[in-house]
Amino acid sequence: MSCERDEIIDLITEAHVSGARQFEACKIIGITDRTLQRWKQPGNAADGRIDADHAPANQLTQMERQRIIQTANKSEYANLPPSKIVPKLADEGVYIASESTFYRVLKQANQLQHRQKAKPDRQVKKPRALMATQPNQIYTWDITYLPTRVKGIFLYLYLVMDIYSRKIVGWQVHRQESSTLAGSLMIDICQHEGIKADQVTLHSDNGSPMKGATMLATLQELGVIPSFSRPSVSNDNPYSESLFRTLKYRPEYPEKPFADMLSARVWVQGFVDWYNLEHLHSAIQFVTPEQRHRGEDIEILAKRKRVYEQAKSNKPERWSSETRNWNPVARVYLNPEKQEQGVVEKKAA
Repeated sequence: MSCERDEIIDLITEAHVSGARQFEACKIIGITDRTLQRWKQPGNAADGRIDADHAPANQLTQMERQRIIQTANKSEYANLPPSKIVPKLADEGVYIASESTFYRVLKQANQLQHRQKAKPDRQVKKPRALMATQPNQIYTWDITYLPTRVKGIFLYLYLVMDIYSRKIVGWQVHRQESSTLAGSLMIDICQHEGIKADQVTLHSDNGSPMKGATMLATLQELGVIPSFSRPSVSNDNPYSESLFRTLKYRPEYPEKPFADMLSARVWVQGFVDWYNLEHLHSAIQFVTPEQRHRGEDIEILAKRKRVYEQAKSNKPERWSSETRNWNPVARVYLNPEKQEQGVVEKKAA
């Protein structure tokens, strides 16, 4: 290295004496003029660059690297990660290299892969975040069981909700889960609500009726955009989960299983009427889903605000701060990112 450095110094000096600028000469060689000045200082034979490529004194030899790879590939260690190989070797009184060295060498040899027979955990991305600013932009749906008097036999309730208004926009009760029946339900909803192509995103979990070929073909024909939860992550479909809990914990929910499909449909119809027309939903400022779906919540909440402001004006001594917030909920999010970043806003149709 010292001979190479001396040769570089001589070349730059010769160029400089011949009329070249020292800065340009250094640039052509690939060093800075400050490096050249440091090299010329007495007793500075070592390379002082921070990012200089030095070979470590304890660098593994090629034979040592091969021993690590061969050990990791032995039958008794082939299905184990280095974190378990190293302790086992220590129990046998053998030390080859540290755990981190095992990982590094195996990675460089492209052998740091899943080493067990079981399939590795799937890395599934969170569904994209969505935001609704008016009705008929984002629907969510799911299927729940309704028990019958025959043990082991269930009816299936298909339920579709608009997350902005919380209105149940469609439902059906059937004897089986089917993507064909789900597609039929969506056709009815789109006709009733006047849905246009690319207006609605329909979110659901990963059940077979949701991802069945017939259902997906129907959504494509209707121009409805599908969205799916991650496998086994119920939090990705919170509105439907919450709605089913409300349904099954109503005081009117039958204590005994349903006698037949007709009785189940009659009860569900009564629940839907109550939920849409009478239930003052806390998440939408205590108006009914039907009122919000029609846009009537704006005037209702404005009237409540005027009532409170008048009450404060009549007896201001009873109010230590502002009146209750009766402003309408402007945005409803589905699976939002932290700090509402990356939320995809559905454009109004």
